[in-house]
Amino acid sequence: MATRTSRTGPRAAPPGYRCGECGWTTQKWVGRCGECQAWGTVEEVGAVRVRTTAPATVSTPARPIPEIDVEAARARPTGVGELDRVLGGGLVPGAVVLIAGEPGVGKSTLLLDVAARTAARGEDVLYVTGEESASQVRLRAGRIGALEQRLLLAAETDLGAVLGHVAQVRPSLLVADSVQTLASAEVDGAAGGVTQVREVAAALIRVAKESGTAVLLVGHVTKDGSIAGPRVLEHLVDVVLHVEGDRHSRLRLVRGVKNRYGPSDEVGCFDLSDEGIVELPDPSGLFTSRHADPAAGTCVTVTVEGKRPMLAEVQALVSPAPPGSPRRAVSGLDAQRVAMVLAVLQKRGRVPVLQSDVYAATVGGVRLSEPSVDLAVALAVASSVSERPVPGDLVAIGEVGLAGEVRRVTAVGRRLLEAQRLGYARALVPPGSGAPPAGMQVVEVPDLAEALARAQDLGPNVTRLRTDRRARGPA
Repeated sequence: MATRTSRTGPRAAPPGYRCGECGWTTQKWVGRCGECQAWGTVEEVGAVRVRTTAPATVSTPARPIPEIDVEAARARPTGVGELDRVLGGGLVPGAVVLIAGEPGVGKSTLLLDVAARTAARGEDVLYVTGEESASQVRLRAGRIGALEQRLLLAAETDLGAVLGHVAQVRPSLLVADSVQTLASAEVDGAAGGVTQVREVAAALIRVAKESGTAVLLVGHVTKDGSIAGPRVLEHLVDVVLHVEGDRHSRLRLVRGVKNRYGPSDEVGCFDLSDEGIVELPDPSGLFTSRHADPAAGTCVTVTVEGKRPMLAEVQALVSPAPPGSPRRAVSGLDAQRVAMVLAVLQKRGRVPVLQSDVYAATVGGVRLSEPSVDLAVALAVASSVSERPVPGDLVAIGEVGLAGEVRRVTAVGRRLLEAQRLGYARALVPPGSGAPPAGMQVVEVPDLAEALARAQDLGPNVTRLRTDRRARGPA
């Protein structure tokens, strides 16, 4: 039989096939056992046999859909308004919510606060911790004021013990911190492995659907920020939330990624401190810096997260590059879109940036991914090149195309109302954006060259470019 060799000498390869009659093993499939000479008894080790499932007795008969009671599936508020906004109104009984984020971002603190608020309403809550001891969780609960008599705490890592606690307590809310620390004795593999995570999640989901208990699962993330474990975990749960935030900042964002009961693009804002995590119902203004005088290389835009418009400031720094490839550093923005905007600036706006180092970032740790921030990025970069600041009361909204055109974006009216509420009097928007708010000066710019000219001629060659276009006439 074939063997594998290693530096320490020959080592037998694990068997791939085994005879069901005598246990003889081999590395490849054969029709006849080499030991007992039986035919058709050699099968792959660990292979799942295909069986035909016979019809079984139904547990609940099918009913016409208008007769289904929907009151049991109504969302119940958690007591944290920002989290309810992301969840779509609150927690639905029987729903399974997966909350993921980097270590130290505040996942456990947020869920402990939610558990305490739920227990304060007279409901039984079970908090299972697999990462910390019960005493450590008790210290955090005392610090954030989450000491409630009906909040029950258990330190367990065995799935069977967790299911036993659920059967005994029958909670309306179960918090499992975290799903990667729980393991089933019935399944091979270490805790956190693909098989164990799938089994733990499936068992908790089954309990949630059968008993109507809402389940909050804490999930770990990998180096690139994705949820650790099998991708099927995100498909099994009802809601997936990501907790984002800079380690050096107190601001935390809870972003909805998947939601079967509400919008999947909402964002909740929180302030993480030593006393706990506090919701921020009005986050506008947190993502802009305060300048005594307008500073070159900055521009304010208005982004929409779900249904909420929020002001955000884009900062850019353009400096001479040493010989070689110029550097591009981006923080809080889409690097691919920034590279595209720089190319359009060079080609359509005649702003020399391709041979310079360009650094672009957002303020406050917010991440801007929608195309409506393209115009603000372009104006901030052009402002840094010319060292002429964008007016401090101006916001820029619009997507920039490869031909230099400024394209329309959604919800321009709500964006402008939010900007006006915070004291901004002027705005650059795409054509056809609708009627502007009363008392606000709104200029529609059809292309990037026009936007640069309106923002105090930030492009060095914009005037010549516009003259050349008029000389050529319409295309």
